[in-house]
Amino acid sequence: MKTSKNTLNEKIRNTYLSRLIKTLSNEGEEVLRTNSNEIALPCVDEEGNEKFVVFVVKVPTGSRDGEEYDGYAVAESYALKVKEKAEKAKKKEEK
Repeated sequence: MKTSKNTLNEKIRNTYLSRLIKTLSNEGEEVLRTNSNEIALPCVDEEGNEKFVVFVVKVPTGSRDGEEYDGYAVAESYALKVKEKAEKAKKKEEK
């Protein structure tokens, strides 16, 4: 019997979430499980205010039109946006 795509994705997500929890715990962090795919870490900012950092682990499936998620393409698109933003800031600074 073939395993469903959702079950396969859930296994991957749980594997990486467990690895993340283990790594952070080994670093001395207090790890709080806040959802099936989410953990939170209590922390303090430089002014002494209590905050939380939240990590969400997901296995994206792609768009509704059937196009598979491509992490390489998303990373490339993000790098381009960062570069464009830096160029705009530089031009604004020169004025």
